[in-house]
Amino acid sequence: QVQLVESGGGLVQPGGSLRLSCAASGSIFSINVMGWYRQLSGNQREMVATMSNGGTTFYADSVKGRFTISRDNAKNTVYLQMNSLKPEDTAVYYCNADGIKADFWSNFQGNHWGQGTQVTVSS
Repeated sequence: QVQLVESGGGLVQPGGSLRLSCAASGSIFSINVMGWYRQLSGNQREMVATMSNGGTTFYADSVKGRFTISRDNAKNTVYLQMNSLKPEDTAVYYCNADGIKADFWSNFQGNHWGQGTQVTVSS
């Protein structure tokens, strides 16, 4: 059983910064892609940033130049540094782990989500 636990959300003023963290635990040898998604109430969940275990990153156009994703593969942890926050960044942010190997010989499989953390950007 794999669990993802996020932390770091909260209330911040426009122009401020927050850093989200997500730690994966359970039977994990390696994680293929880890990423962050966000969802406004009633809206579809959208990709914010993803990072492969090899370091390849993708960002939504709306966050390029402001957000930075990073990960510590030894700790199965992914981070999202959010700078120059705007009110439109307000959402619930979810961590995702796509493709987990339980041991060296197994294939990447499964897709897992964290419980979400609220980020509110408001003055």
